[in-house]
Formats: sequence, C-alpha cells, structure tokens
Amino acid sequence: MGGADPASAEVDRLPGWVSLLRAPNPGPMTLDGTNTWILRAPGAEYATVIDPGPLDEAHLRRIAELGPYQFILITHGHHDHVEGAERLSELLGGTAVLAVDPAHCRNGEPLDPRESLGGNGIEIQVLDTPGHTGDSVCFLVECGNERVVFTGDTILGRGTTVVAAPDGSLSDYLTSLELLRSYEKVLMLPGHGPARTDTGALAQEYLDHRRERLAQVAAAMAAGAETPEAVVDVVYPDIDPRVRFAAEWSAAAQIDHLRRESAARADGLDRL
Repeated sequence: MGGADPASAEVDRLPGWVSLLRAPNPGPMTLDGTNTWILRAPGAEYATVIDPGPLDEAHLRRIAELGPYQFILITHGHHDHVEGAERLSELLGGTAVLAVDPAHCRNGEPLDPRESLGGNGIEIQVLDTPGHTGDSVCFLVECGNERVVFTGDTILGRGTTVVAAPDGSLSDYLTSLELLRSYEKVLMLPGHGPARTDTGALAQEYLDHRRERLAQVAAAMAAGAETPEAVVDVVYPDIDPRVRFAAEWSAAAQIDHLRRESAARADGLDRL
C-alpha cells in the first residue's frame, strides 16, 4: 500500500491520551511488532488496553505498570494480539478481557459487535469488521473532541492485510473496508505499523488494491491457474519466499471469493 498520499500520511505525534507500547516480536508478518495501545483520558483513574500482544513477560509487565485498567480489549484472536491477555489479567488481579470470541474472554462477557463501552472519560464504539478473521473488530474511540479508529489487522499502517481462508473471508473483508471508508479524516491506529492520519483514505486505498488484485487473479484463473500455488506463480512472481505462504493464503481467499461471485451470478440468471 502506498503512503505518498498526504491524506493518509504517517503520524508523528499521538493524541495525549494514547500511548504505544510495541511488543518485541518483529517479523515479516508483524512488521515492527504488535502495537499495544494504552488509552487514558486526562485525569482518569482507569485506562484501557487494546491488544496486549504475545506472551512476553517483560512486555506484559510494562503494560501492567501503567494500570489500573477498566478492561483489556482484543481486536481479534490471532496469537500475536491475544496470547498475553490472560497473563496480563493475572498481573492486574483479574481485569476483564473482552473479545468477540468467548474463548479469549476472561472475567467478562463477549463483545457484541456494534456495542458501546463508556466510562473513565472515553467512549468506545465496537465496529463489526470481520474479514481478516471471523472475529475481527475495530474500535472507534472518542475522548473530548478527538476521534480515533483502532483497526487491529483490518488495516495496517504499512503493507497489506492477509485474508486467509477458512477463518478469513474476502467478501466480509470488502464489506468491512466499505464501512471504514466512512471515517474520513479520522486518525487510524493499527495493530502493526505506524499510525496514519486518515482511516477513510486508507480504507479506500485498500479497496482499490483489492479490486485490482482480484482482477489479476480472475485473469490468471481464466488462463488456467486453478490452485493458490498456481495463482501466486502468476500474480506474485517476485514474492519474498519468507511470506509466500501468506500470499497462498490470500490467493485461496481470492479464488473462493471469485467462485462464490460467479456461482451467485449464475444462480441469479437461473432464477430469471
């Protein structure tokens, strides 16, 4: 994804009520590491944690030192975001962990997509954004006159998001990007990579990129590429071998999406 558009430039300074603790897990899939976000309104006793990250004791203790916390929020269930949540809750004496998937919750009820959480000077709106995973959500947070969207892995600060079947759904993902397009000029704080100035602009970039890539995959399939491996050979000829597996995951999701679209069109014609 490009970052040259000034409407979606990288952010040099975070809002005063937001702190970033980056987990020490850099890599091809995690970029600089998982972004753990700490939210504390001016003068508030309790803060909120978004995505405590991996089970790294030093990282989790750094988070705990900035408590107390009202709750620990999870954007989705991948281990690099949620693995340390239970241990962090223990360090904090049982602070609730809230996620869409009940398997990742502790001492609290699962998040209902589209619900609102309030208190301690901030308002948090859960945005239902499946696609990267079936349980992916984003958080629209308001503090004073500022609004921020925490996007988890739905939109990254750099690069593109992997949508891997069967848990990921490209059809759902495109719908989620359409939703996020509406947050124009709203600061975007992702699960990996730098903060960006405009959630809506990034969502539009992602949509354009996905549509272009789908056209390439459709052309490859029409030319005889029937498997994810064959599609990657055609569409991603210069892929880094370290992340080829991720490209094959994405290709599988793209093939599934295109076949579903084709079947839906055929079914519609049959009903005429």
